[in-house]
Amino acid sequence: MRYGPPFRYAVRQGGGRVAYQVVGKGDLDLVFLLGWPTHLALMWENPSFAAFLGKLSSFSRLLLYDRLGNGLSDRGLGGYAFEDEMDDVRAVLAAVGSERAALFGCHVGGRLALLMAATYPDQVSAVVTFASHPATLRDEDYPWGSTVEEQEGVLAMIRNSTPEDVNRLLGLAAPREVADPSVRQWWRTFYLSAATPAETYEAIRSLGPVDIRGVLGSVQQPVLVLHRTGDQAARIEASRYMAERIPGARLVELPGVDHLPFFGDQDSVVELTQEFLTGARPVVEPDRVLATLLFSDIVDSTRRAAELGDRRWHRLLVDHQEVVRQQLGRFRGREVKTTGDGFLATFDGPARAIRAADAIRAGLAELGLEVRVGLHTGEVELLGDDVGGIAVHIAARVMAAAGAGEVLCSRTVKDLVAGAGYAFADRGTRTLKGVPDSWQLYAVELAGR
Repeated sequence: MRYGPPFRYAVRQGGGRVAYQVVGKGDLDLVFLLGWPTHLALMWENPSFAAFLGKLSSFSRLLLYDRLGNGLSDRGLGGYAFEDEMDDVRAVLAAVGSERAALFGCHVGGRLALLMAATYPDQVSAVVTFASHPATLRDEDYPWGSTVEEQEGVLAMIRNSTPEDVNRLLGLAAPREVADPSVRQWWRTFYLSAATPAETYEAIRSLGPVDIRGVLGSVQQPVLVLHRTGDQAARIEASRYMAERIPGARLVELPGVDHLPFFGDQDSVVELTQEFLTGARPVVEPDRVLATLLFSDIVDSTRRAAELGDRRWHRLLVDHQEVVRQQLGRFRGREVKTTGDGFLATFDGPARAIRAADAIRAGLAELGLEVRVGLHTGEVELLGDDVGGIAVHIAARVMAAAGAGEVLCSRTVKDLVAGAGYAFADRGTRTLKGVPDSWQLYAVELAGR
């Protein structure tokens, strides 16, 4: 569990406590306005969201908050207006001693950012909007909004908020992520914890009709308008409309379909934002590397645990972990995580991973333990101490296909160690659960067998 940095409370004018966080120590103050219900603790539980906030805070003092009625702030039905939302932001700025800040607004948050820039120009230095729109409802001058009937349908879905409805919202906001069970689980927890269905309904009912088209010409600060061309939650024509009417605004159309900035190509969003706000593009730290992944698992661990009893099985697991960690250190492997009876580790080369797998198998055999090991080489995403990406799923499925005492690898591993003297037995082409395409697998013929 990550939970993010500590949160504090700002007391807003007129009463009510607004929870906020401060991340980073840059010279630029930057307020992030998601435009959806928020929860300061749970937003950090999604690796993509956490990574995006971390990148924004690398060049700024990033200010995050839960608006009144959301997350960790004071809750309850309030029928809040945009003026109340601006009071929330101003209360946070006052609490941290910020005289002027840039605003990054997504969805309805972009509308709030532009309205605040026009209303309080002395407190707003610049605005970045992402997937935003100046109005919710359609009319003759603005054919890209929702009809009244469509809006009523959304309100009915929000008020009902069944698990299927929540998944439907995720599919609209992040079409490529909705198939991932872990993202769906996080989204349900985040969305329903950020605000109750009644609170969300009341916020959309009160904020949705706000139309700022008439004030776009009053925004005098530098404005960067970002939008992905395939976004189905907010059509790109809405951002084009805003950019044409905001003096000096810069519009950048990005490829992609995700409505939320932390899904999809977030690096382009961060780089454009940093360059716009600071004049300098970031020095990008690598967040993807090529690695060989090793998954191991004790064969029949449940049966062995039942035979030995809890105390003896626990001691055997400790011995098992010592053997694996000794061989990981010996062959320059990095332990990512352990599940007790299994390990995930990465190596900077497949040959070392093969030798480590052989040594682990042999060492555990002396303890009377039989293991299966899966190996695959591919590009992985660095998520702090963890790793992610399709390569991790492939390696896990390769291990699941291995037999007792077997080290099974993908063809990628075999091809990368060609000429190094390793022998492989063809195990045929397999379809790996949850992984596209078919994969040719090989058993490594180990020296000790």
